[in-house]
Amino acid sequence: MNIGLFTDSYFPQVSGVATSIKTLADNLEKRGNSVYIFTTTDPHVPKDAVEPNVFRFSSIPFVSFTDRRIAVGGFIRGLEVAKELKLDIVHTQTEFSLGLLGKYVAKQLEIPAVHTYHTMYENYLHYVLNGHLLRPYHVKQYMRAYLANMNGVICPSEKTRESLIGYGIKIPMRVIPTGVDLTQYQQAPQQDVRTEWGLAPDTPVMLSLSRVAPEKKIDLVLDGFPEIVAQVPNVQLLIVGDGPALDDLKSQAQQLGVADHVIFTGEVPHTHVNDYYHAANVLVSASDTESQGLTYIEALAANLKVVTRAGEYTNHLFDDPSLGLTFSTQPEMVKAAVEYLQHPHAFDDEATRQRKLYDISADHFGEQVLSFYRTAEVHYASMVYDEDKDGEFFE
Repeated sequence: MNIGLFTDSYFPQVSGVATSIKTLADNLEKRGNSVYIFTTTDPHVPKDAVEPNVFRFSSIPFVSFTDRRIAVGGFIRGLEVAKELKLDIVHTQTEFSLGLLGKYVAKQLEIPAVHTYHTMYENYLHYVLNGHLLRPYHVKQYMRAYLANMNGVICPSEKTRESLIGYGIKIPMRVIPTGVDLTQYQQAPQQDVRTEWGLAPDTPVMLSLSRVAPEKKIDLVLDGFPEIVAQVPNVQLLIVGDGPALDDLKSQAQQLGVADHVIFTGEVPHTHVNDYYHAANVLVSASDTESQGLTYIEALAANLKVVTRAGEYTNHLFDDPSLGLTFSTQPEMVKAAVEYLQHPHAFDDEATRQRKLYDISADHFGEQVLSFYRTAEVHYASMVYDEDKDGEFFE
């Protein structure tokens, strides 16, 4: 099967979407398929760089989110490339430039098109003119327009599925959480992170790993951190990542009197993320905007306990204390973090962990996506049949 993945975000950009696409592409190829990635140019990728099966289209930084990019034009070239590759299906991973190109290619080649709804945009409207331009209603209208006449949509969690149902989307949907390459996170670290940051082997370490932005709610983790320090005096918090909230968080750590217990590492290449998981004792997150929480399942793969905000997705993922604990209040977060820091092996259950690892594996992910492609092909055939019959698309 010749599969085209269309995305505005791809390596070397650091994001959950880029990681998800690479994981999917690798697993689909492992199953004998040919996968081609249509994405944006990137200032960190030389124009003459050789990237097998990756096609980049001229792009500019996205408004108010400049570390992400949006393609400019490219429809004619994109269609020519897709024809040469003889694509059998289009799988879009963005609703913007490359996503629109993917829809155009699918229509012109008369092949099925599916979409993965990665981002709950209602949580990110503040990035566009500080939230004064777009409203949740506009997200609903745009998603209805974008998904019109597509043949299926993959939802990383039940939360995203319920949002699309609320928008009135009626095409086939399937909840398929993003998988991870388990072997990548079960390998020995390449770098000694503790030595690099001056941490002793027995120092209790909490880890925050994400884009450092307001919606990640890292400030709420910091708010509760003084209480954790009071109970675990030698604890250190590693905040890994970069973003617009970095300076505010540094000031907050100073004001709370815990600056000596907090290390801001800046952005870390994805190839070294595993080193940080293995250097920590617990991953902590207060974000309530995650549609799939890729860092959570990476942490699970690395055998790292997780403390995160309660929600439909996280409660399902961390349904046993051998994997992680969820919280709704700050005292609950503090209690859970302290329990894991003081008693790191009290909750270990290898059988439970192994069952969960299969659920989050790249193999399970790829198998489910291929199955959904077959569903999309049936839906496409029904649309073509109905169009031939009475000139209207079946929806």
